[in-house]
Amino acid sequence: MNKTPIRIAVTGAAGQIGYSLLFRIASGAAFGPDQPVILHLIEVPDEKALAALNGVCMELDDCAFPLLKGLVPTSNLDEGFRGVNWALLVGAVPRKAGMERKDLLGINGKIFTGQGNAIAKNAESDIRVLVVGNPCNTNSLIAANNAPGVPKERFFAMTALDENRAKSQLAKKAGVDVTEVSNLAIWGNHSATMYPDFFNAKISGQPVPSVIKDEAWLKGDFITTVQQRGAAIIKARGLSSAASATNAAVNTVYKLTHPTPAGDWFSVAVCSPGDYGIEKNLIFSYPIRTDGKKWEIVQNVPLNDFSKAKIAATENELKEEKSLVADLLLT
Repeated sequence: MNKTPIRIAVTGAAGQIGYSLLFRIASGAAFGPDQPVILHLIEVPDEKALAALNGVCMELDDCAFPLLKGLVPTSNLDEGFRGVNWALLVGAVPRKAGMERKDLLGINGKIFTGQGNAIAKNAESDIRVLVVGNPCNTNSLIAANNAPGVPKERFFAMTALDENRAKSQLAKKAGVDVTEVSNLAIWGNHSATMYPDFFNAKISGQPVPSVIKDEAWLKGDFITTVQQRGAAIIKARGLSSAASATNAAVNTVYKLTHPTPAGDWFSVAVCSPGDYGIEKNLIFSYPIRTDGKKWEIVQNVPLNDFSKAKIAATENELKEEKSLVADLLLT
């Protein structure tokens, strides 16, 4: 099948995550092995960054990817987002050791106002936007609120990294392959408050609590490990997660553009319509299903008091973040 190429914008294209993400997209891992792509590589207007971007373009050329039908390297947002069908907003100042999330809000928030404006002005009518740069939920909220005319359901924030981390921890504890873990929902914010819902997750089709009978571990070390994994990696590497974040971005795009396997769901933050009592218009992670074109929040997932308390805590954090960037929100 000769499909028409789709245009994908990636910000921070020469950065740690952007660099590795581009090759995964060009190989077909994100949008499928039969979908040609044209990559719009966006970097800051800095001589060093643009020189690095030129090197990235040379490497992409040297890979001779059959699916890669063109490159648009630029530091101009209008050019970068012109005619794109997907925008992966990766570029952001990374969190460093000792830095609080609120510090990032002030540094990165203004970046996403300009990007939201440029997307609304230049992108195709079917544009979809995945925010990876942290704090990704609130950065997505800022971008969505500064992109007039683009439906807010087209904006997403990545919580697949948390989902993957949680699945890995459960698989190790149970002594099974990670593919045996399903129905793992991340609720709320991609932060140290997000809630990996083990009550509704399954291992080999069985509820996690019936397979892993260590309730203290599930309610304690499991959640803490997943919530603090990013900080642990920064402490170990001296740098924030890159390869695992890239992989999660690829997972998210693939799952949003391909039908969800029957009975399962996946995690991504979307603009809350008020489901499960969450404040409307927060970018909040839910269990999601899709037919490959239109997503929906999975309904009637049972939540006990423990889960409700965890979800309330992460919702409150997102409300606080929203209040801190109120001056950047148009609506």
